Amino acid sequence: MRLLYLITRAEPGGAQVHVLELLRAFRGQAEVHLGVGEDRDGFLVEEARKLGVEVHLLRGLVQPIRPHQDLPALLEVGALLKRLCPHLVHAHSSKAGFLGRLAARALGVKSVYTAHGWAFTEGVPKGRRRLALAMERFAGRLGDRVIAVSHYDRDLALCHRVVPAERLKVIWNGVPDTPLRARPEAHPPRLVMVARFAPQKDHALLLRALAGLRELPWTLDLVGEGPLLPQAQALAQALGLAERVRFLGARRDVAEVLAGAQVFALATHWEGLPLSVLEAMRSGLPVVATDVGGVKEAVVEGKTGFLVGRGDEAGFRERLARLLRDPRLRASLGEAGRKRYEEAFTLERMLRETWRLYEEILG
Repeated sequence: MRLLYLITRAEPGGAQVHVLELLRAFRGQAEVHLGVGEDRDGFLVEEARKLGVEVHLLRGLVQPIRPHQDLPALLEVGALLKRLCPHLVHAHSSKAGFLGRLAARALGVKSVYTAHGWAFTEGVPKGRRRLALAMERFAGRLGDRVIAVSHYDRDLALCHRVVPAERLKVIWNGVPDTPLRARPEAHPPRLVMVARFAPQKDHALLLRALAGLRELPWTLDLVGEGPLLPQAQALAQALGLAERVRFLGARRDVAEVLAGAQVFALATHWEGLPLSVLEAMRSGLPVVATDVGGVKEAVVEGKTGFLVGRGDEAGFRERLARLLRDPRLRASLGEAGRKRYEEAFTLERMLRETWRLYEEILG
């Protein structure tokens, strides 16, 4: 079997880590190729080449989506398909998903698209939502299957008539296990958030929530890079939190960072099923996260962590305060989170279901 994975960007992120795990797992079972647009020297390109995977750089495959300017990228993807003759194209991210399915359909190649959270979900700016919905409705008629990473995203796709139910399958994300474990009961508590500094995430809400908890002992590690990093740094300074907040940048040792923390937080505007939450549960950390997308399918309210409404600063502050004051609660929620990871979010389960879908598509 010859597989071609397509993705727009190679920067560190959930979709890129997901694709890397597929490449790593299936390179021994099939001939795998990677087509990527932006960040030609980025994280995913570098790691794929280490695996011996052939990487194909697509110069026209760039963000943002501009339908009237994307013809060169479509021709480029089509030329790659003609050259490789893959049995299956597996596309990730909106731009690659649209162009990949369109080119595959035109050339009679089977395709599957993983939606790592829909760009027309609540929380996304309205203009982008309208464009994304129109494009997904069109592309949904072209591919053979669509993978939703959460039941929330499956229901959203059905509600908006993006793809027929018989061509839509839920496969929860999974992350590889690690022997590293956190000690949530340790004191003083360190909080951590792993996320790009981009419009999707809400670092500002987390910082403002913690600014109201100055009387409690805590420190915060923020892992990630992105265009909004300077704004977050300036806000931490303005709130008088500079001595308590560390900006760690992009890290390849996230498991180690999580193992040194006591609480995981994710403040965000929209999500599919974030890998960072699954990694935190794997480490045995209690989670406080915004209740968007498929987050509630991983975080069980009051059992493995707490869910807070989008933009609810007071709610975030109250849940964080409960955890900061109660080491036993941190430990019990973290232990339950680890068990939930083992039951539902292992990498092995995700890979098994994905390969089974490949076989189903190809007959």
